[in-house]
This record gives sequence, structure tokens and C-alpha cells, in this order.
Amino acid sequence: MKRYILFICSLLFAGLAVAQETYPVNGSHDERPRLFALTNANIVVKAGNIIRNGTLLVDGQRIAALGKSQSVPKGYVTIDLQGKFIYPSFIDAFSEYGQPKESQGRQQGSGGRRTQLFESTKKGPYGWNEAIRPETTAKARFTVDQKQSEELKKIGFGAIQSIVRDGIARGSSVVATLAEARENEVIILPEAGAHYSFSKGSAQTSYPSSLMGTIALLRQTYYDSQWYATQQKEYNMSLEAFGKLQSLPQFFEVDDVLDIFRADQIAKEFGKSYIIKTGGDAYQRLADIKATNASLIVPLDFPKAYDVEDPADARNVTLAQLKHWEMAPANPAMLEKSGIRFAISPIGLDNLRDFWINLRLALDHGLSQEYALRALTEIPAEMLGLSDKLGTLEKGKRANFIIASDTLFKEGTVIYENWVQGKAFVVTRSNAKDITGEYAANIPGIGPARLFIDEGKGKLTAHLTTGGDTTETKVTATRTGDLLSFSFNPKGQQGSTRISGYIADDDPLTLKGEVVEPDGTSSSWMAAYTDSYTAKTSGSQRKKESVGKGEVIYPFVAYGDAALPRAETVLIKNATVWTNEGEGTLQHADVLLADGKIKAVGQNLSAAGAKVIDGTGKHVTPGIIDEHSHIAISRGVNEGSHSVTAEVRIGDVINSEDINIYRQLAGGVTTSHLLHGSANSIGGQSQLIKLRWGQNPEGLKFGGNDGFIKFALGENVKQSNWGITGTRFPQTRMGVEQVFYDAFTRAKEYKARVVADDPTLRRDLTLETLVEILDKKRFITCHSYVQSEINMLMHVGDSMGFKVNTFTHILEGYKVADEMAGRQIAGASFADWWAYKMEVQEAIPYNAYLMHKRNVLTAINSDDAEMARRLNQEAAKAVKYGGVSEEEALKMVTLNVAEILHIDDRVGSLAPGKDADVVIWSDKPLSIYAKAEKTFVDGVKYWDIDEDAAKQQAVKAEKGRLIRKSLQAKIKGSVTQRTVAQPNMEYHCDTIGEIGEFEEYMD
Repeated sequence: MKRYILFICSLLFAGLAVAQETYPVNGSHDERPRLFALTNANIVVKAGNIIRNGTLLVDGQRIAALGKSQSVPKGYVTIDLQGKFIYPSFIDAFSEYGQPKESQGRQQGSGGRRTQLFESTKKGPYGWNEAIRPETTAKARFTVDQKQSEELKKIGFGAIQSIVRDGIARGSSVVATLAEARENEVIILPEAGAHYSFSKGSAQTSYPSSLMGTIALLRQTYYDSQWYATQQKEYNMSLEAFGKLQSLPQFFEVDDVLDIFRADQIAKEFGKSYIIKTGGDAYQRLADIKATNASLIVPLDFPKAYDVEDPADARNVTLAQLKHWEMAPANPAMLEKSGIRFAISPIGLDNLRDFWINLRLALDHGLSQEYALRALTEIPAEMLGLSDKLGTLEKGKRANFIIASDTLFKEGTVIYENWVQGKAFVVTRSNAKDITGEYAANIPGIGPARLFIDEGKGKLTAHLTTGGDTTETKVTATRTGDLLSFSFNPKGQQGSTRISGYIADDDPLTLKGEVVEPDGTSSSWMAAYTDSYTAKTSGSQRKKESVGKGEVIYPFVAYGDAALPRAETVLIKNATVWTNEGEGTLQHADVLLADGKIKAVGQNLSAAGAKVIDGTGKHVTPGIIDEHSHIAISRGVNEGSHSVTAEVRIGDVINSEDINIYRQLAGGVTTSHLLHGSANSIGGQSQLIKLRWGQNPEGLKFGGNDGFIKFALGENVKQSNWGITGTRFPQTRMGVEQVFYDAFTRAKEYKARVVADDPTLRRDLTLETLVEILDKKRFITCHSYVQSEINMLMHVGDSMGFKVNTFTHILEGYKVADEMAGRQIAGASFADWWAYKMEVQEAIPYNAYLMHKRNVLTAINSDDAEMARRLNQEAAKAVKYGGVSEEEALKMVTLNVAEILHIDDRVGSLAPGKDADVVIWSDKPLSIYAKAEKTFVDGVKYWDIDEDAAKQQAVKAEKGRLIRKSLQAKIKGSVTQRTVAQPNMEYHCDTIGEIGEFEEYMD
């Protein structure tokens, strides 16, 4: 004991002697050497490299030497660590440590309705958008936080990368140790990395108001930075800083597995290699993530079990949420097994004391101890370019190391000390008091209770009984030094009671602290030792967490598949075949699908090895194509913050996990044209997808097709129902016209400079897209209602040299059919929607028929996730209202749409050589009784009505299993979370805002 006290005193005096060279001496000069020899230790140099019975020499802040036969020079204080282990201290590669809370921005409501701010209000030569703030330096805001530093050191960390988590381009980070010293002494790298995200943070500028806008803004900033480096026209502090950041390691924060791919697309475009901080769900797309070659930072903030005792709450939780709760602890192990490089971070934990609980949970689920150590030491050091200073125990490196009682990840191992910059921080005294015993407690909300604590073999276990009840309630208990935490579920109550405490007195043993009841009420708490206690299984090891039975499905939502379906050779026999070709509808005909294509259509076909489907009494058609859809889009369908946003791309934000893909396959849809909304005159670039259920976002893209873009006219564009006035231009229909003239005038000027190969030209993604329209490389789909505006845009196009390809959901097309036909402009109409707002009051159900009669290429579109499931019935209304033939009506949702979208060489009809996008119906395809029994996309069966019945039962059974597991977790004392209903976001043309912020609609 005396030796231990002398040792601690020597460290304290040594700490007092630390001073910075540039600071003046105030008082007596006292700078003594800090020389320590830690002998007889098991020194883990790095994962897989251990020196048994070795000696480690510490000279000031650095490791002077280490080895098995290392001699101890004169002047060193010798500390005998017989049998103990020394490990490198951990490094957190993604932390907010040392940054003021107000600098950590939180996403503001976007969409431009409440405030519309088009340029930054910051004073100074900054860039125009507040979300781009590369001039931010974490070092300028960094301060040593003793309390937080101690919390991190208790769990093994010795250094961090400190980040300002605010904005899209967030500036540079700083790397510092967790030493208790001045900021000047702890900073290792003042500018460690450049940081980015998809969150605009606290920026007040209206743009961007969507994820696709965020991506466009970041892409434009990269191009602007390249231009800025070669120009002399202006000084821009933000672009200057952005350029300088490119030489640093590049970090990108995302919270969603699909965002990993979005970040990777940006990286590939600009030749970057991002280190991506993920949201803990990377296991859901392992093969795709491995293909990116990106390194990851993985949090251990695993989701809590769901409180599903109430059946109403159980209905609110989705299968995806339950599966993620079960599988998230396996995320690190699955990444390791897949060969994906990653570091581990405690970022996101509500309580840092949960770090070791969750780390052991990850180990239980298969993460190897060797990789866990690498992910906490070597790998983050490599990511930060600090391998010469931190991450391993080697001569010359910083003296950042942990002293533990045994191998670090062994159950019951105790961390005694965490040395940072050669100074010891005591985590647990080697002579710490054993608190095993029975305690009398009075717990608010519970009343008198008896608490039983056992520390057998260094592992803390506990349970309690209340009042006169002898039934035991299991308590989850942890101890860090003299600090304790307990949590349990009180009988008869929902939610958990959580207690934080400490050893207030040794004689008699007294525990004190704070209790937080399930309703959030907090109050003080105390427990006094009353008697000795021996647990029935005293000294038993913690039972290893049972690994969940869950498996990854694609997509990771209900009705996903454990393995993606593959194309087969399929022969459909003896069906009624609606070819949409010259031969019309064939009776008792066959269709052969092979290698993803239609190989043959006719009678008496055969094919060796083909899977034969009896089509007797069935009808076979091409897959339905939806000309106007908003399914499968992530975080915003409108970038309505500016009048012209041609730079944004729906293709950047495809949501492959949208259940509407599966639902629409059930309605025979195989291809969807995903459009930007109608909040502005010139919206974003659209994306054509095939409904390949389970594929990743890139795998859904149609591929090889012409590009399209969304224009819009009418009430939405001029913000008639936004509840604001005098803000974004235009406010009138006249203003809408002027937007088009101005935009294409600028585009023509831009094109002239491109043609002239002007070396001073700044690449402008907005104007570049408009030039594509002028060059007939991109085609316009225009949201339209009123005859006068439709005429206006046709005349603008005539005068400015562009043509509208399609007027979509056009309801007054019957008034301008001749003008459209003369210009070869197509019309995609609602079948019979009308009277839902002023500008559709003259809509009639005969519109599609009348346009068709006047030789307008006519289609029926949905603009609605639910309507798309019955587009066959919508097409049938042209038969009802106009007497159009059934074949021509079917073409309005198949071949006509393919022609409108310039893909009729691949889809839209059943002809040899075309893609095998085929639907087998139970009845005539336009009948209200018809059901899509099987839907093939590229010859792959993505929908089968019989298999769906089995899937429904499987989903029900799997959800039931997970609900039972959640209930069991609560009974065992796990902390739970309330369920919150998360309905699938279904966008329309006029939806404003991102999911998770606010969803409002223009009437």
C-alpha cells in the first residue's frame, strides 16, 4: 500500500512539473524528469505481438524503450507490474470531444416555406451557402474538457479526433490526446482531416432542402474549388479553404447504409477516398460496401430493445426495426468477416459506460479480440496518419497505454490505469474495495428494497427484492472504479429505472447517487450495507450473449429475400399473349424467356431445360411502365428552394428499400420514371428504374437510356398555397415564363463559351444540364394543367430552340391536342382525376381518348404510389370513356410510355430481342378482376402471387419471434425504447421537405 501511495505521489509531482516551453515561469522553477520503468509486464505491442515479462520505459511523454530483457537505467522509478498487461490506449477517430455544444449543428427544417434565405448572411468574403463552411477549424474551438476526458480515459481512450459536426463541408478536425494539460500541449495534429456530411446542419440558407440538393451542392463546390485555383476574378475564403483541405485525409459522415454508396459516388467522381463514419447498419449491404473499397468508422450505439408489451406498440414497430435491433451487434463481426477495414468509435452512446457492454456484445456476436484491438488502436492511427505517434507500443511513440489485470477483452478484466502522454490516470485502484453484500435501500418509485451485489471474479452482478416480496428482479450492473450504474424494470411498470451511484463510504459501505424513474423523474438514492452475501452461482462468468437467428435480407425490409432471385429460362405455354406488335393479341400462344430477353413468341415453342408455366386461361403482357412516379426516392422529392435546380438528380437518391417497389410489382409494373416534384419551374433530372426488388440503388437504374428532366407550370411553381408571399421568384404565371427565358438565355451564353473552349469558364452543373436540353441530349417532362400555360411553354421552346418531350398528367390536353401533335409532343394524363384544386376544374375523363384521337402519343401515368398498383385499371378507363380498343388502352401504360421515354427498342411489347419484362395475369389485363400472378423483370421473377402468400406468413412469424425476443429482453432487465410509428414516406409532386423534418403539402 505504501509503495502504491509513493508511486501516485511521484506521478502527481511529475504532472506539476509539466510546462510549455513558450510559457513564462511563474515562481520557482521545478522541472524534474518523468522517468518510469514498468517491469515484469505482459506488453501487447499491437494485436498479435506480445512481449512476456517485459519492461517498458517511459521518458516524459514518450516511450523510451521496451523489451523482454530491457535494462532499467539510473534515475527511473521502477513499478513492478507482475502478471499485468499493458496495451496501447484506444483512439477515437470520430469524436465531438472538446467542441462547444453550440458548434455541433443540428438539422434545421428545410424546404423554404418558413424562411427563404438565398445567400449567406455571414459577414466577410465567404461562399454563398452557409452549409459550405470549409473555413471552420476545430482547433480554434477546441478546449480541454476534464470531466469528459476522464470518462473517455476510464473506458480506455487516450486520443481523439475532434470534429465540428455542423454543415455539409465542415472544415478541418484536430487530433488531441486526453491529457489534463493546456490545449497547446495536448494537440497532436492541428489540422487532421477534412470533413463532410449530407446534413446542412444549422445553415439558414434555404438551399439545399433535400438530399439530392445536398449532393448537388457538394459536387458543385468541388468543381468551383477546381476553378477557383486557376482564376483571379474574386477572393472567396470558403473556396480557398476547401482547396487546401484536399491534401488531408477525407472523412464523410453518414447515418444510413445507402448513404455510404452516395458518398462513394462523389468520391469516385472527384478522385477521393473517403473514410466513412457509418450508422451501424453496414452489414445490410456487405458485398456492395466491400466493392467501394472504403474504410469505415463504426459506432457501437446499438439500438435498445423495443417495449412491445402493449399490442398497439407492437404494431408500430416494423420488421426492419426489429431485425436491426437483433443484428446490429453482429455488424462489426460481419464487417471483419467480409474483409472490410474499419475502426470502432463510441460516438452516439448515450452513456460512455455502455461502451464495454456493447463491445463485449460485439465480441459475443463474433468480432475477434485481435481485430477489436486493431480497430481501436492501429486502424484509427493509420486513418489519421498518426502511425508514427500512436496506435502501437514502440520506441519514440507517445506514452499512451492501458494497464490491465489480464488480457484486455477477457471477462472480468479490470483496467487499472490509462497513461496519456506519460501521465497515469487511475481508473480502478488495485486495492479497490469489494462491495459484495446485502444492502438496505429506499428507491424512489419503488420503496424499501434489498439490493444484493456480488463481485465474484471481478464481475459485478446484482438483483433486488422489494417490500416483503421475495421474488428477485434482475439488475444490470456495471462498475468503473468507485462509480456504479444499475438498471432494472420494476414489476408492474413500463420502462426502466436507472441508477448511477458511487461508493460514498468504506466503513460502513454506503452507496449513493441518482435514480431516474421510467417517467424521467430523477431524485437522490442511497443504499447501506447490512450483511454479507454469497450468490448461488458466486463467481460464475457472464453468460455469453446468445447470437440472434436473424439473417440479412435484400432489401432490408419486409418481403426482402435472403438471396437475390436469378434469371431462368422460362417457357409460358398456351396463354393469351398481348404482344403490342403487328400481330396483335395471340390466342393459345407461348412466350420463351432466356438470358434476360424474350427469345420467341409463337405457338408450339419448346426449349430444353426451360421451366414451363402453364398459361391456360392466363393473359401475358409486357410489363407496365409508369411515366410519372415518385416512389423509391430518399429524403425529399422537391428541391424547391430555387426557381431553377436542373443540377439535382433523382438518380443520386434512389431508395432501393422502398416497399412500394414490391407492391407495384404486384400490380404488374416493371419500369418507373422517377420524377422530381413540381415546386419550381425547372426542377431536377429524373431517373428511370426497373423494379428489381432487392438490388442496390445502382442496380435499379434502367441503364443506357436518354436522360430526362422535370419542368413545371401552375400553382405549385408560383407558390400559390405555400402560405408566404414576396419571397422566391416567381410569384405569378408571368414570372414562370420569365424564368424559362432567363434560364435558357444563360444556357446559350454558357454553351457559346464551352464551344469556344473558354479557359476561364467555371463549370456550372445547372447550365450544363440546360445545354443538354438545347443539344437534344436531355428531354423535358413538364408538369402541366392549364391550356394557357401549356401554350406558353410551347412558344418559349419554339423561340429558344428546345422542345418539350412530354406534358405529364396533363388534364387540359384535349384543348391543345392539335398544337401538341404538330410539335410531336406526347401527353401523359391522369385517367379521371379532377376538381382537387382550382387549376384542374376543367379536367374531363375523355382527355386521354381525345388526345389519342388527335394523334398525340398518349399515356396514362400515376403520380401516386397507390394508383401505380392499378395502372391497368386506369388504362381501362380510356375504353370506358372513349371507346378506345383494349389493345390501344393497354399501350397507354406499356408501349406508348416506352416510346415517350425513348426505350421502345427494349421494352413495351413482347418481341424477340426485347428485355424479358413480362406479366402473367389471371384475367384480361384491363379487367378489374385481373391479378398479376407473376411479374418478370429482365427474366427474373420478382413477384409471384403464391410465393407472396408464403412470404406474408414468414414475415408474420419472423416479426412474432422478434417481438417475443424483445419481451424476453425486457424481462431480463434490458433497457428498452418506446416504439414510434414510422409510416413509409410516399411522395407526391407537391411534397415539401425531407422525411424526419417536416412533411407539408401544397394544397
